[in-house]
Amino acid sequence: MTDLILHHYPTSPFSEKVRIAFGLKKLGWKSVTIPNIMPKPDLMPLTGGYRKTPVMQIGADIYCDTQLIMLEIEKHAPTPPLLPPGKEGEARALAMWIDRNIFWAAVGIVMGAIGDKLPEAFHKDRSEFSGRSFEPAKLKAAAPIAAQQTYAQLVLAEEMLGDGRAYLLGAAPSLADCALYNPVWFIKERLGGGKAVPPLDRLPRLTAWSERMKAIGSGNPTEMSAADALAVAKAAKPAACSVDAADPSGLKAGQKISITPDDTGKVPVTGTLVGLTPDHISISRNDERVGDIVVHFPRAGFIVTPA
Repeated sequence: MTDLILHHYPTSPFSEKVRIAFGLKKLGWKSVTIPNIMPKPDLMPLTGGYRKTPVMQIGADIYCDTQLIMLEIEKHAPTPPLLPPGKEGEARALAMWIDRNIFWAAVGIVMGAIGDKLPEAFHKDRSEFSGRSFEPAKLKAAAPIAAQQTYAQLVLAEEMLGDGRAYLLGAAPSLADCALYNPVWFIKERLGGGKAVPPLDRLPRLTAWSERMKAIGSGNPTEMSAADALAVAKAAKPAACSVDAADPSGLKAGQKISITPDDTGKVPVTGTLVGLTPDHISISRNDERVGDIVVHFPRAGFIVTPA
């Protein structure tokens, strides 16, 4: 099997969502540490401008956004499943809710507490990335509202665990658990040194759940340099993919398109359409540092326009 290469940095919460999936499946993987702010000169040749973290690479195929990264991990290592049989839709729907709602509320808590300790370059980068102010005073002022919203939504997860189940969808962890561990881990690690802090201290079942998740670990990572990852891409050929000619979008194979996130990091990536399914969309690109590559995105949460 071709190596799974994760481009990430240690404090990235969405990277933790992927790392815990590696742990669940007991996978070996290559770890490329990238900067936590722009510029990211050794990542851009792979993504064509997509700047979010993490990015997963398999040879000359580049996977953007954890929605799609997790599905690709599932393809490469189906057991134990991230998508429990019969509950695939539930797992993915819960993950989308968590990523789009709970995560940003949790960010508000963390940034309100530590924003004034972060460098000015970080504030500038995240303001440009998110389209909202990351000025320390504004972050601190908004933190109480973020705490209320985080608590109100985490209570729902607490209630899901109320019947004694060990994980959100039953006896085994799933994609939904990996997604929820992302913001819970972020709050605990950045503010509590691994311990439960408000509002987690009011949620005993969720706190116990988070300890079970933490025990899963991160699989077996091996460090890889960015230069070596670029060399892997250049030496490889992208996997074959195809375009559904009956897709309701009307998009056609060979069409030049741009793909842009609809929430944050709104940098368009342009290429030739080579893959289209209900789950994802793929474009071919060429960069002198990596040659021919294919960049893959999820359909949900991304805007596709003619280039």
